[in-house]
Amino acid sequence: MRVKYLYIIEQGKNNYSAYVPDLPGCAAAGKTKAETEKLIKEAIEFHIEGMILNGEKIPVPTTMKSGYFSIKPAVKSTSKNKQTRKRITV
Repeated sequence: MRVKYLYIIEQGKNNYSAYVPDLPGCAAAGKTKAETEKLIKEAIEFHIEGMILNGEKIPVPTTMKSGYFSIKPAVKSTSKNKQTRKRITV
């Protein structure tokens, strides 16, 4: 049986990092996105192998989807020395 785990890649100042929400402690980092993707796949396999060797139960994936929302950031305006924020709608 094959199981799918969602991984998240984030860009840092000098590298990329990845983690798996359903596998706490499972993470990887690399210089490029492609390298990080390869390393997180290996990390997932290694993490699960370690759990099996330790007699731990393999978590069923619960993270189903990732996505993006596009928003327009709030803009501060000053009117008679009062700062207000415009409402953000998503």
